[in-house]
Amino acid sequence: MTDYLSTGSLPDEYRQLALTVRDFAQQVVAPVSAKHDAEHSFPYEVVAGMADMGLFGLPFPEEFGGMGGDYFALCLALEELGKVDQSVAITLEAGVSLGAMPIYRFGDDKQKNEWLPQLTSGRALAGFGLTEPDAGSDAGGTRTTAVADGESWVINGAKQFITNSGTDITRLVTVTAVTGQTGGKKEISTILVPTSTPGFVAEPAYNKVGWNASDTHPLSFTDVRVPQENLLGERGRGYANFLRILDEGRIAIAALAVGAAQGCVDESVRYAGERQAFGQAIGRNQAIAFKIARMEARAHVARTAYYDAAALMLAGKPFKKAASIAKMVASEAAMDNARDATQIFGGNGFMNEYPVSRHYRDSKILEIGEGTTEVQLMLIARELGL
Repeated sequence: MTDYLSTGSLPDEYRQLALTVRDFAQQVVAPVSAKHDAEHSFPYEVVAGMADMGLFGLPFPEEFGGMGGDYFALCLALEELGKVDQSVAITLEAGVSLGAMPIYRFGDDKQKNEWLPQLTSGRALAGFGLTEPDAGSDAGGTRTTAVADGESWVINGAKQFITNSGTDITRLVTVTAVTGQTGGKKEISTILVPTSTPGFVAEPAYNKVGWNASDTHPLSFTDVRVPQENLLGERGRGYANFLRILDEGRIAIAALAVGAAQGCVDESVRYAGERQAFGQAIGRNQAIAFKIARMEARAHVARTAYYDAAALMLAGKPFKKAASIAKMVASEAAMDNARDATQIFGGNGFMNEYPVSRHYRDSKILEIGEGTTEVQLMLIARELGL
């Protein structure tokens, strides 16, 4: 496989993909980002455009309606989208890595053939119901239950912070639930729940600090009955399987975060060249120039980290530690760069009409979602044998 880090360049197919998505982000996404953010509205027209481009099918085989690409291709697309709109980027990231990927990794032929063509086309979305008030990183706190009853599972419980779970095109939520006890510990399995199933409710959307154009809901399950064949993967392996999904997803989140970090650099360079103060562009002041230089260094290091993790993953080598490093470094770079960019913009940085203000609000969740910074430190230390 090509060593992206030593060559310093991308193979042409990756480069062309990145340029195509960059053009889409600038021409289609950016002009409507502020509107959707202010209105807290889901950008259906943008999602339809991404669907037309095949972005939701990037890492999946053509037999399931995918583009036959790989996870690194998805990451490049996320980086470009993340530069201008994190809400749009997370809609794609969650739609692929949390919505479709569990079915591709662990589904049987029937499940794959039924659901993947819908999800890879981008005409339908799926969510993954893992987090609960007392359960996220702590699987032992899972309270949602699925009880076998004849040929069905009967699900009761609640989930929170679930992305892509309540849109008009959401068709499926994959749910972790306690299906029994094994050795005194909860047996956690994963079950597919079509959103049309009676008893499933996407509660009113959250009023969030950021990612305002991303769809996020609490979910409730009241005697939700689905066929036993909706069990995804092996019974009792639901949480373990999802940890693999999270490892991959952290690389994708890192790519999104790098986009956010680089977007802050790009906006700051432009503004520092245009904004005049004391008779010259503010970028001529060393304090501003050095701040932007550090921002660029953060983005570069974070990009190197996610490239490395993706290369290990695609080579079939262990990548858990590299994914955690990439996720931690990139999310911190995004938050640090958003803070510095806001400072460079001064009072304008506090106005929602400027993209850096949106990055300032959006970037904090990158240090929390799909494993907090503290969880990444724990995983890195564990991989070191500590």
